[in-house]
Amino acid sequence: MTTTTNNTSKSIMVTGALGGIGFAICQRFARHGFQVIAHDINERGDADVGKFLEEMYTAGATSAHYFQADLKQLSAIDELFAALREEGLSVDILVNNAGIQKTAPIREFDASSWSDILAINLTAVYRCIQYAVEDMRCAGWGRIINLSSVHGLVGSANKAAYVAAKHGVVGLTKVIALETATQNITVNAIAPGWTDTPILRPQIEQRMALLNSTRDAAIQHLVAEKQPSGQLVPPEHVASLIHFLSGDHATHITGTTMPIDGGWTCQ
Repeated sequence: MTTTTNNTSKSIMVTGALGGIGFAICQRFARHGFQVIAHDINERGDADVGKFLEEMYTAGATSAHYFQADLKQLSAIDELFAALREEGLSVDILVNNAGIQKTAPIREFDASSWSDILAINLTAVYRCIQYAVEDMRCAGWGRIINLSSVHGLVGSANKAAYVAAKHGVVGLTKVIALETATQNITVNAIAPGWTDTPILRPQIEQRMALLNSTRDAAIQHLVAEKQPSGQLVPPEHVASLIHFLSGDHATHITGTTMPIDGGWTCQ
């Protein structure tokens, strides 16, 4: 079977790359010799960025690059891609991974949080695709993988903005897949369930406080409500699915949303 996933001439750009699923994706592709283009808002400092780049090279990346941007601002995304162009970089594989979440009932959901969640989780996806798809059309090949969520397929109380944005990502994925169907570009979404990532931490902490329990007990209680497997999804499993979708063997998989959710959405 022929696959492009070991082709060192190809690049992957990952938003929200410094932790959780984003880091697992970068590490996976670095091990297969890709150029890694990483984005994050980087509130952790230059030391973390330096460590990240060193880890990418150690894993086997052909090259590793880091760009900082606040995806809430369209102008910041414009500047991000301008900086890529200045360094002579183009995007073969785009993974729209960055995301934020807030839980609150709709009567308490403030407009600022609503706007921020929609901006990062949906509008930034549209804008990054606008830029990256031009690189892919020029190259005659491309892969776009959007991180949606099980909440792009089902709803949960107290997550109005997150659910709205993630449903939007699923719809956007279908439209861009149709627009690029004849151009050797595939566009798919992945819908993880409860995954062992920092975005889940506030909900785990809330559950610990509610139950007066340990972290492990809180996780088990949280997961048992939705995810029949009873386990969190490891970020590395999400990265493996993205790696599969990036291969030439996945040329005819486009416009889909793939759950990786321990059975959540089959109920």
